[in-house]
Amino acid sequence: MSVYSVTLFEWGFLALGLFQLFLTMVGLAMIIYGGIVATIEIIFHETRKKNYTYAHIRHQFTDKILFGLEFLIAADVIRTIQDPTPEEILTLGAIVLIRTVMGYFLSKEVQEYSFLE
Repeated sequence: MSVYSVTLFEWGFLALGLFQLFLTMVGLAMIIYGGIVATIEIIFHETRKKNYTYAHIRHQFTDKILFGLEFLIAADVIRTIQDPTPEEILTLGAIVLIRTVMGYFLSKEVQEYSFLE
């Protein structure tokens, strides 16, 4: 019975690690995707091929960053669950605090640009 539970525990730990990696990759992909799309929209705006405004471009890019940050926070929480040392918990707290503050101010920026569109 204990051999089975150890194996099940190891599989669960591996699955949790893979899920944490998945969330990290999705978060980074969202931020990178947002940067690429914003860059393309700026180029189209500058060459007058599309009628994008800078407010629209910033709004879309900020949305992608916020969405990516949510995934990265979730990945950090899972990483801390896997290794709950006091140092990891303090690091997680600092990371979540910094990302939450960033998210708050980015949300305020999105609301500000919503009025400009």
